[in-house]
Amino acid sequence: IMERNNKSSPMGFILLGFSDQPQMERVLLFIIAIFYVLTLMGNTTIILVSFLDPKLHSPMYFFLSNLSFLDICFTTSIIPQMLWNLSGTDKTITYIGCIIQLYIFLGVGSTECILLTVMAYDRYIAICRPLHYNVIMHPRCLKQLAAVIWVSGFVGPLIQSILTFQLPLCSHHRVEHFMCEAPALIKIAAVDTTFIETELSIASILYVVIPLVLILVSYGCIARTTLRMNSAEGRWKLFGTCGSHLMVVALYFGPIIAVYIQPKNEYTQKRTKFLALFYTVVTPTLNPMIYTLRNKDVKGSLRRLLGSNKGSEHT
Repeated sequence: IMERNNKSSPMGFILLGFSDQPQMERVLLFIIAIFYVLTLMGNTTIILVSFLDPKLHSPMYFFLSNLSFLDICFTTSIIPQMLWNLSGTDKTITYIGCIIQLYIFLGVGSTECILLTVMAYDRYIAICRPLHYNVIMHPRCLKQLAAVIWVSGFVGPLIQSILTFQLPLCSHHRVEHFMCEAPALIKIAAVDTTFIETELSIASILYVVIPLVLILVSYGCIARTTLRMNSAEGRWKLFGTCGSHLMVVALYFGPIIAVYIQPKNEYTQKRTKFLALFYTVVTPTLNPMIYTLRNKDVKGSLRRLLGSNKGSEHT
């Protein structure tokens, strides 16, 4: 038992990342640092604007603020460690650090899948059941929904993290990834991993496949309702409102499905790393841009808030 515990509880892990391509590492260090700053600025702006402008005190922006906060947590759980590893020859992460990173990464990622589903449901009620919208989406319900989203998002990953770190690991502790991700850690296990791989597949269905199906069903109902409208202008307005959310869903779910839901014999570590780089670094940066560039309310709110600040400075 002592030998097994020593194997499964190493001092730390070596995150190989892109160490086989040193020149690429230097380029990635610069690019990822820029993306991280943009992510923090963009998502913080959306949270502040949604909080400060009374006109944006609606369910849609309440959920959007939650999404922005999740994106900040998502990137912060990974990027600082990644930048440290890219900046020098030290590629290590402590055992506890790896556990924390895996759990936060999985928890925040799962929570975001559920949140995007609830946001699609919010759009469905607003467009297909407008008379019931204020009754269903009242402030108390929003707080309860938020609590359910966050709690349910972190329960499954807790089980996954415990099972992953119970595995006896190979003595080299070299992880073929730039972060502590479940498939990469499972790959260095020194035992048969059929059970945990099955559990990961079930978790992927619960947190990725089912939410995506529900989102598509919601937007199928929205499309049917929208196409029945007589006003072409109204149809385009609704498509514009839903378009931002659909773009975010596609950018987030697409790479995750490619990484977590694919036949085992097609699992290639290099391809997986670049896909993971996309949904951990690029997508959280694009989300606030998509919502602000395509949303007149957010742009108008930014102008009002910046205008009022300039006005107060002049006085």
